[in-house]
Amino acid sequence: MRVLIVTYYWPPAGGPGVQRWLKFVKYLQEFDITPVVYTVENPDYPIVDDSLLDEIPKGVEIIKQPIWEPHRLLNVFSAKQKEKQSAGFLSVKKSLISKIVAYVRANYFIPDARMFWIKPSILFLENYLAKNKIDAIISTGPPHTAHMIGLGLKKKLGIRWIADFRDPWVEIDYFHELPLTQKSIKKHKNLEQEVLRHADEVLVVGNQMKKSYDLFSKNVKVITNGFDGVLSAEKDLNKAFTITHVGTLNADRNPIVLWEALSQLKEKITCQIQLIGKVAQEVKESIEKYKLSEVVTFIDYVPHDEVKIYQQKSQVLLLAVNNVPSAKGIVTGKIFEYLQAQRPIVAIAPTDGDLAAILEASKAGFVVDFEEVNKLKEILVDLHKQYREGNLKVNSVGVEQYHRRTLTTQLANIIKK
Repeated sequence: MRVLIVTYYWPPAGGPGVQRWLKFVKYLQEFDITPVVYTVENPDYPIVDDSLLDEIPKGVEIIKQPIWEPHRLLNVFSAKQKEKQSAGFLSVKKSLISKIVAYVRANYFIPDARMFWIKPSILFLENYLAKNKIDAIISTGPPHTAHMIGLGLKKKLGIRWIADFRDPWVEIDYFHELPLTQKSIKKHKNLEQEVLRHADEVLVVGNQMKKSYDLFSKNVKVITNGFDGVLSAEKDLNKAFTITHVGTLNADRNPIVLWEALSQLKEKITCQIQLIGKVAQEVKESIEKYKLSEVVTFIDYVPHDEVKIYQQKSQVLLLAVNNVPSAKGIVTGKIFEYLQAQRPIVAIAPTDGDLAAILEASKAGFVVDFEEVNKLKEILVDLHKQYREGNLKVNSVGVEQYHRRTLTTQLANIIKK
């Protein structure tokens, strides 16, 4: 059986979204499913991790076609043209020119700035499918341009189509910040619903997203992100009481409740904070405001294999969810590698959301809501006490269900149905 995967992000692009389908491609062949990857020839990735290239399975057919991305032209007029930023790394503070560029991009490039890849891809893949046997197409987004390619092929050829949403469309964490007109919002909603209604199967990463999409499709299935490799064995931990966050910390993911708690605990605990990845200026200003600069270390993006070492050696792992209307449905891919690291997790997120449910079931850590300062202080004091006693560890359960091979089993069953 052969499946065609339509994706914009593919190694050396970095990030959990890339790893999701990189790992699916790796394990699908164990289930007698041959993946063929269709991706871009000249992408403009915000994050690049060359180490991921080594993980592409040998012999996998990868088809590439060029793309014209208008934001390259728009960036000429932007004051930050030299700084690559993903859509999720939106800064609160913008220049006038940046605002104009954001407005044009939001309202004239729908579903996203990769929209000019849609028609050429449909034409190219229609010709490819006429000459090559493919049993199903899988589109994965964002960018949701990939889903529009899947939708176009479904309408033209009637081929079986699975739409994989790594993030929701109109409920994605930054959607409410985009300078969209009501007409544009309506267009986004209509396109999202059209994809949901036409896809033979819809895959999502969490239960909150499933509840939203169940209104438009009867074939929504949850397949979470996960981790690869074995669960971490006992490691030589950092001697200091380290609290480590891995990933982007943009303005709406700023863990203010943590900075406030730590500023009030200066006389009780001594700690070192490690922030690995891009950090917004607003976050840095909060750290300075609470006089924590001396205990915070900023570490730029590092290769995926090195990140795992940081996670395994840290005393505590910090997970910060965006404080946005859709926060309950956010399940960051990093949570599963945190589970693999076998270190206590402190998550700042809705206590009744999808991420909280995962942590509660796995007994791997604690969830604190965005304003629960006193609760967080109690947790940190207790963790620090266990650290001083040499007994800071976690006894998680059921973590193996999030192994990439196990998750690919679920995907293979859906493909073969």
